[in-house]
Amino acid sequence: MTAGASLSVACVGAGYFARFHHAAWARIAGARLTAIADRDWPRAQEAADAVGGRAYDDPARMLADAEADIIDLIVPPPAQPELLDIALAAQPRAIICQKPFGPSIEVAKQMCARAEAAGIPLIVHENFRFQPWYRRAKAEIAAGTLGDLHQVTFRLRTGDGQGPGAYLDRQPYFQTMPRLLIHETAVHWVDTFRYLMGPIRAVQADLRRMNPAIAGEDAGYVIFHFDDGRRALFDGNRHLDHAADNHRLTLGEAMIEGTNGTLTLDGQGALSRRAFGTQEAEVILSAQAYDGFAGDCVHALQSHVIDALAGRAPFENLASDYMVVRRVEAAIYEAAETGAKVEVPDG
Repeated sequence: MTAGASLSVACVGAGYFARFHHAAWARIAGARLTAIADRDWPRAQEAADAVGGRAYDDPARMLADAEADIIDLIVPPPAQPELLDIALAAQPRAIICQKPFGPSIEVAKQMCARAEAAGIPLIVHENFRFQPWYRRAKAEIAAGTLGDLHQVTFRLRTGDGQGPGAYLDRQPYFQTMPRLLIHETAVHWVDTFRYLMGPIRAVQADLRRMNPAIAGEDAGYVIFHFDDGRRALFDGNRHLDHAADNHRLTLGEAMIEGTNGTLTLDGQGALSRRAFGTQEAEVILSAQAYDGFAGDCVHALQSHVIDALAGRAPFENLASDYMVVRRVEAAIYEAAETGAKVEVPDG
């Protein structure tokens, strides 16, 4: 990409979460959102009007017309394989695909193989590692501020899972997903934990369904095993809440603990550091108002793709690398079903 040039972007999908993608692309220097496709024509038109792009009700026709540098597939797993093939045929410079990636591990592997054969980078839109508090936490760990990192804990408390109307106002398909808490939500922390702590070697899990109105699990604990005896704990319950003005900013609270100190993330997005042996904590990232979703992480991920295409950074979460998240997810469900500690298989 030459200085001053911008990359054209075409988005497939105009559902609830797609609006965060569209709005972020419209704010990114070096990108031009030119087209949005959704088979629901009024929804496509409304989304395109909001950002000044052209609307389509046929993704194939849009991708044939748009000649996009970047194609952003903002669709659920069942729709991804077919749309990926259409996107690959359009020969963009990169394709981004929403998580959960692929309707199954087997299909996800096939999707990776097709992208690799075409020589087109395929990036999974896993954005939680791009939240500002986790980027700062990673920098603190790398700088040795915490000493030897021993454990990370995240308590998910979204407060949106109670009663027969749970999720209906935002993502009603949550009610019918046979696997919910891990497959749809906790995979964010599978990726975040590996970003902070390195490869996940094994898992233990205790999952349960608290709301009889839904199909999948909505609460549970997962213990992640890393090298050198390090651990992470995901403690999730979608019925309970946490102290926050916006429960979808951080979705809960975290602690990152080492021999020299502890980082604490609160529900307002403030990250504090307390030195070992002391009582006072210093705020190292203040709570603030962010554009977009959850610390503007959608914007951060999409900006990262622009930077990677310009050669300013290596790609994070290429689909071939992200397959480990799918393998960890499968291991979590196996651990919950068997009650055993399950090793995460190599690719």
